[in-house]
Amino acid sequence: MRLTVKLFATLDKFRPDAAGGKPFELQVHDGATVQEVINMLGLPDDVVRVVFVNGRARPRDWTLSDGDELGIFPPIGGG
Repeated sequence: MRLTVKLFATLDKFRPDAAGGKPFELQVHDGATVQEVINMLGLPDDVVRVVFVNGRARPRDWTLSDGDELGIFPPIGGG
């Protein structure tokens, strides 16, 4: 199945074709979970804070569907 993924802030360094938050497509097996995508992308667990699937926050064990859009965010601080 095909997903659209967008890595936010500092996470784009893990995928050169995602620089500047550019979305990219990713092929995964049917029934893949959010955690499996994180692993496929080589993102260390401690750099992923929140994942949105189709605009809604989802847990890492969430099962994805064809055409889903993932937004993956690192911990973000501010003042």
